[in-house]
Amino acid sequence: MYRHSMHRLCAAAAGLAAACGIAVPGVAGAVPAAQVPVRPWAQPARPLAVSGTALPGAAPGAQLWVARYSGAGNGDDEGLSVAVSPGGARVFVTGMSWGGASGYDLVTVAYSAASGARLWARRYNGPGNGNEYGGSVAVSPDGTRVFMTGPSPGAGSGQDYATVAYSAATGAQLWVQRYNGPANRDDYGGSVAVSPDSTRVYVTGSSQGATSGQDYATVAYNAATGARLWVKRYNGPANRADAAGSVAVSPGGTRVYVTGGSQGATSGQDYATVAYNAATGAQLWVKRYNGPANGYDYPSSVAVSPGGTRVYVTGTSQGSGSHNDYATVAYSAATGARLWVQRYNGPANGGDYASSVAVSPGGTRVYVTGTSQGSGSGQDYATVAYSAATGARLWVRRYNDPGNRDDEAFALAVSPRGTQVFVTGFGWDGTATGYDCITVAYRP
Repeated sequence: MYRHSMHRLCAAAAGLAAACGIAVPGVAGAVPAAQVPVRPWAQPARPLAVSGTALPGAAPGAQLWVARYSGAGNGDDEGLSVAVSPGGARVFVTGMSWGGASGYDLVTVAYSAASGARLWARRYNGPGNGNEYGGSVAVSPDGTRVFMTGPSPGAGSGQDYATVAYSAATGAQLWVQRYNGPANRDDYGGSVAVSPDSTRVYVTGSSQGATSGQDYATVAYNAATGARLWVKRYNGPANRADAAGSVAVSPGGTRVYVTGGSQGATSGQDYATVAYNAATGAQLWVKRYNGPANGYDYPSSVAVSPGGTRVYVTGTSQGSGSHNDYATVAYSAATGARLWVQRYNGPANGGDYASSVAVSPGGTRVYVTGTSQGSGSGQDYATVAYSAATGARLWVRRYNDPGNRDDEAFALAVSPRGTQVFVTGFGWDGTATGYDCITVAYRP
């Protein structure tokens, strides 16, 4: 499963841009992102089971419930992104699920936030009838719509961005829009966000340029109709591979922030975070982060503070003597000035891959989740809480599935009141279902 982690990070996991296609230094046999992972260990699936209940008086970080989704295609199902409804009553998870004749499909599942009970599930298979293998989900602030994006094979256009709007209440499909870049080649939608007034949807990912290799490509849509409003592309200083993995909108709705991995002129792969004018797509600033090893640094997620004054980026960064670590960076939203950097190295001093960041509603805490090598437990979920002001670490919680096999966390969300933190990914409980989507709730 280590190759699984590297594939997901190169592909901007967690839901995230799946197109960098870069071999990671120090990792033998890194899987090119354009390849769909082969899962020879897939086992027959079983119906969804929900286990766990809220724990009265539980300590901070206590697990509240776990919900599993096992599709009908007798294969693996992976949660890659999670979002919470504005009222806090529902949790939405999207990812990939084996569909048999349709290959891997994009799947979106709605759960009760209180109990983990499944409310509805919807699948999307594009016109190419191939493998859809990523995904990101966002809920409109008015709570009426759910938006999902991910890479999807087109009919003669390679992989395209596929963005789907659903009714949050019923799961009914409202519209579908696809984006095919200027080279008519592979384009990987990796992240979606909605404006505070629920009128616009922003999607980012990586897209093959005509002469510039892979670029960031960010698209703005009308949330009601799916009509395209603008497209902006970012090509880094090396004119090589640039893959955006996450997008966020400022609370006032005036700015859009995109982060991803971008080839530096002399520094290998760096974090590159771009601020845009939300109305026009005009670029406002670009900031880059190169870790202590001057090696491979790939961000997977960006979030904005509730006050709109800070931007937080997390991802994976090669350490000096510590393999790959979580690296979380705080920036001034106005100027892009760096405020603090914090790194997390797990107990095994092995590979640690951050996939998602979120901020508490009060703006006082920053939560990061991802996949971290455990001591004798393989890969585990590892979720870290930081002080938003200083970056001081507050707590760390790890989740190892009962099967004691590899568990990979891809996305994190905080409930509107800040009373629950939800983490989703996949793991194996040791039974015949193979790897299932696992969602864990914590008390912050």
